[in-house]
Amino acid sequence: MKRAELKALLDDAYNRYARPGFIVDDPIQVPRAFQARTDAETIGFLTATIAWGQRKTIIRNAWELVRLFDERPYDFIRHASRHDLDRLDRFAHRTFNGIDLRHFVLGLRHLYSTHGGIEDAFLPDAVPVERAASVDDMAAMIARFRERFFEPAHPVRTRKHVADPSKGSNAKRINMYLRWMVRPNDRGVDLGLWERIPAKQLMMPLDVHTGRIGRGLGLLARKQDDWRAVEELTAALRQFDPMDPVRYDLALFGMGVSAK
Repeated sequence: MKRAELKALLDDAYNRYARPGFIVDDPIQVPRAFQARTDAETIGFLTATIAWGQRKTIIRNAWELVRLFDERPYDFIRHASRHDLDRLDRFAHRTFNGIDLRHFVLGLRHLYSTHGGIEDAFLPDAVPVERAASVDDMAAMIARFRERFFEPAHPVRTRKHVADPSKGSNAKRINMYLRWMVRPNDRGVDLGLWERIPAKQLMMPLDVHTGRIGRGLGLLARKQDDWRAVEELTAALRQFDPMDPVRYDLALFGMGVSAK
């Protein structure tokens, strides 16, 4: 397929799938339900963290998190008492359990109290609010975030729930979360809440659907779904939109799900 034809196919798929109806069956509906940035970004991070498995189960368990947080996720993150945290013990989503959730709450609290918030934790110190510029590659940003998030004491088992690209992980869930927070809210899907990480630096949330369609279209040759594959697929999509390549995540994912 010629480059112009491939771009036309991707743009058509983006226009078909990047619509408000997309969120009906997608976990992004949970953070989109909150107007306050702090509520949306905190519950969004936890929703993305449990975003593996069946989407219906992910959505159901994400709304259970909202209920556990008394429908005020940011306030709960900042102020939950030891007694409040005890109620989290009953939560479980696959291998992410109540112990992990407790330490994720404490990790997020630490980011707000020590590093200025979740977005700030990805960035080098002293990046001005008004500057949206290339400050790092995304693997370095994720590594910085991960290090800061796990500064408080935590069980070793909990570390596996934040991906580490330096060890080859494709970091699908955290890349998806970054897409939610950074990409503009121009189609009623992504939230566009963060301004200091430019959309051009986002990396593809590689999963079984985007990988299969990407390979079928000749955008991805690597067979393993690892960080190198993420880099390859994102680089291919930058040829079609260098400023916002990850908008095509919606296109590839939509094509993959509809082709099942």
